[in-house]
Formats: sequence, C-alpha cells, structure tokens
Amino acid sequence: MDRPVDLRPSDRAGPVRTVGLLSVHTSPLEQPGRGDSGGMNVYLAAVATQLAARDVRVHVFTRASGADLPPSVETPDGYAVHHLPAGPAWASKEDLASHLCAFYLALAAHPATSTLDLAHGHYWMSGWVGRQARRRLGLPLVQTFHTLGRAKNDALAPGDTPEPALRLAAEERVVADADAVVASTASEAAFLRARYGARPDTLAVVEPGVDLDVFDPAAIDRHAARQALGGGRIVLFVGRLQPLKAPDVAVRALAALDPLLPDDGVPTRLVIVGGASGNGLGTVDPPALRRLAAELGVQDRVAFLAARPQLELAALYRAADVVLMPSHSESFGLVALEAQATGTPVVAADVGGLQHVVGPDPADPDGAAGGTRVAGHDPAAYAAAMLPYLVDARVRHAAGEAGRRRALRHGWGRTAEGLLDVYADVLAPARLPLAQPSSA
Repeated sequence: MDRPVDLRPSDRAGPVRTVGLLSVHTSPLEQPGRGDSGGMNVYLAAVATQLAARDVRVHVFTRASGADLPPSVETPDGYAVHHLPAGPAWASKEDLASHLCAFYLALAAHPATSTLDLAHGHYWMSGWVGRQARRRLGLPLVQTFHTLGRAKNDALAPGDTPEPALRLAAEERVVADADAVVASTASEAAFLRARYGARPDTLAVVEPGVDLDVFDPAAIDRHAARQALGGGRIVLFVGRLQPLKAPDVAVRALAALDPLLPDDGVPTRLVIVGGASGNGLGTVDPPALRRLAAELGVQDRVAFLAARPQLELAALYRAADVVLMPSHSESFGLVALEAQATGTPVVAADVGGLQHVVGPDPADPDGAAGGTRVAGHDPAAYAAAMLPYLVDARVRHAAGEAGRRRALRHGWGRTAEGLLDVYADVLAPARLPLAQPSSA
C-alpha cells in the first residue's frame, strides 16, 4: 500500500525548504533506457533522493501516463511523485505539447503546489509549465533543459527529425524568464548564451553525478559478470535505440574491428542494452539492427538486452572491456560517467558533454584519460579507438583507473549541493522581486 503523502513543508533551516521538480514527459519511477526514459530519469531520482536526505521536502510532478497509476506515491527515498492528469494516458511524447495547459492547471490546483518555495523544470515542456506557474502563481523558476533543440538540430543523425519551431520558441522564452538556468557543463552554458541569449547572471553550471556505491568496481565480481555474457572480448552499448545515440554505428564498428583484431580465436561481441525509442522504431530498433548485423556478417556476435536497473547495469559495465558511445549529440553523457565509475574505458563521440566527461582529465596529476574521444561517425575510427582497450590489458587497466578517479569527483551529493546553492541564490532577499501572480 502506498504511504500517505506528506504535504507539509520541510523543517529544514535555511532558504530552501520545499521544492517542486517538474517532469512532464517522464517519471523518476520509470526504467531508464525504455521508451522516453533515459538519463533524465536517473538525474531526477538521484537529485530528489539527495535533496530529501538534506531535509528538503521534494515533490515531483509528472504526467499520469497510465490509467492505473495512483495520484501520489511516497517513495522509499523520501520524496513524493504526483501523477497529474494531462491528456490521454497513451499520448506519445510528440503529442504532449497539446496537453501542457492541462498539466499546468492540474499543477496549480494540486495541494502540494501552495507549499513550494520554487519549481525546478526539467526539459523544455516542463519549462513551459514552470514559466506559466511563475507568471500566474509567482512561483520562482529554476530550469534545466537536459537537451536543447538547437543543439540537436545542429547535429542531426541520418534519418532523424529536426526539433520543431514550437520547441525552439518555448526554450527561448523559458531562458528569458527563468530565475536561473542550470547547465550541465560550461560548454552548454556558453551555448545558452550564444544561441539563446541567456543572461550570465541567471546561468549556473551544476554537473550531474553518478552513484558511487552502485557503480563501484570493488562491489562487482567481474569474472562472474563476464561469464554471464559468454566471455570473450565485450563491447557494450547502453542507451535508447534512436538515431541520436547511433547504435547502427556501434554495429558497423564491430564489423570494422575484424581485420584489426589478432587471429587468436577469442570472439569479440557487441552487447546492446536498451529499447527502441521515438523515431528509432523501424530504423535503429532491434529488428533493424539485426538486419544490419546480418548484412555485415556479424549477426552471431551481436546480443540485445532490455534496459536494466542500475545494479544490473553496473555489472554489465564491469563485464565489458570497453563501452561505446558514438552519439550525434549528448548534453552530458551519464552512461560514460557510470562506465568509468566501474573502471571500464569509454570510446565516445567528440560531441557536447562527452567532451567534458571522456578524454584527458585536467584535474588528474598525470592528465590521464578514462577513454578516447573520436571525431565524426566513421565506424573504422571507432574500431581503431577501441582496439587498444580490447587487446592490451595494461592499457585497459590504466584507463579504467583514470576513469574511476574522475568519477569519484562526481557523486550525486555534489550535484545536490550545487543545486541548493542555485536555489538559495534565487530565493535570496537581494534578488529582484518576481512578477506578481497574473489572472491572464
């Protein structure tokens, strides 16, 4: 039975007592890697848990995407999730823009909303809702986009669909009106300034994190994890199967490895973890990738696994010799950070947030790297970059140690503390007063 939801403000001493995390299109209760669930789900659950551990009362507002969902759930991690009615339960992510007004009205009428010190929007649709709450309810707005429409359009994958003008316009308005905009990296902050006109005084960089207890190499039996996957050399791809993530490049890179590998009888296999998402259906979903693998003659060395909970995912990372991320765009790259936390090297595209997470570490005394970045999306280039990690245990171990050191600086507690600083700044008495609630 679900526990009753506590609508009282937190007893936390300080400017931030109660926070509303807005996530219209996906819930922290959903399994990442399936449908529209991904890194943002991990982020929401981890941040909500860390804030609750710091005596901040957290309410997550998401859309009711199933008829049997309870109106509210009090999670074991100390935060509440509220399922708001907004359009039919079966509505796709692409249709949700038509139901944002309904989501806002449900949010405005919810009893927990009157207890909030501020709202923190996640993704552009939640930002649209948060902007309405700011204008009409006087509720301060902090916004994290996770992905930006213009950044995605700048790096469209073959067969991908450009982000619509509605999204670009909504992002501009949210950037203009939010009390604070949180970027995951300095490069994302620079992009927000250059392409969205974000004001420097409203921008803050707060890096996402990783669960250092779950993704701990010392807690995982690598030999057993490798045997569970059949042994051999293992290349791992983790993510939603959509053109943006380029799982097709991963399959082609496996084929490109064949002439490079020693003729030692040890098989090299690709394990793909995740489900079809959005426009990946029919293009880079498992049936399409199996057809591609058959065309390339590697179908017997490509395995597909459904999305996994974090504990099981950690074992898969630990089992792999290298994790491959040939994405066309990544705002941060949580998969890369999780893999490095388990001591597994990463070969990733030289794009977006991956430039911050993978490669030589400026904070490492030796400038060591937990992986390699690759320019472009030529499968042969990814094969060449993966080769040292697959055939040389010393190279693999050194990169794994460097990646683990990097990950140790990115615990989710650090992310939560950074967000609390942003929240405190937004609520500081010296800030300009918010627009008055509007009846318009």
